[in-house]
Amino acid sequence: MLRFLFPRLTAPQNRGQPLFDSAVGEARLAHWYMEGGVPDTIDGRFAMLTTICALLTIRVEMLAEAPEAQSAALAERFVDAMDAEHRQLGINDPTLGKQVRKMVGSLARRVGQWRAATLDEGQWDAIVRSSVYGAEPATAEQLGHASARLRDLWRRFRASPDADIIEGKY
Repeated sequence: MLRFLFPRLTAPQNRGQPLFDSAVGEARLAHWYMEGGVPDTIDGRFAMLTTICALLTIRVEMLAEAPEAQSAALAERFVDAMDAEHRQLGINDPTLGKQVRKMVGSLARRVGQWRAATLDEGQWDAIVRSSVYGAEPATAEQLGHASARLRDLWRRFRASPDADIIEGKY
């Protein structure tokens, strides 16, 4: 009803969904956990998803048209997914909002880190270690794998046309 009465005030529910779905698909690839040594845990998967979403956010900010709207759409889908995942885990209490805000803060921190890394590739490996592994130990081979694959992913993001990025095709 409100969508009919106030079409400009109600955003489409699927805004940003293809972009977010592509990030989820990328974060689920087995090589991150097998060759990359990212812990196959809730925290490890969260680290991969937020890392990829951070890189996508930076690429979306480079869009020629409406980068703010697309970036907001990606963030909205992230928040929706984190809220839904926590509810499925049985965390449905008054602290849920605080936990989701903390996760959004984690994404924002990674966006800042990756902004620096995409401008100065000399920091790349240090940012990979912080963003992907955090306090978890990683061997040089695992770090090398994750670093190389994230560089490749970033190059694909940069080389993809804006319309493809918005549709999650890169």
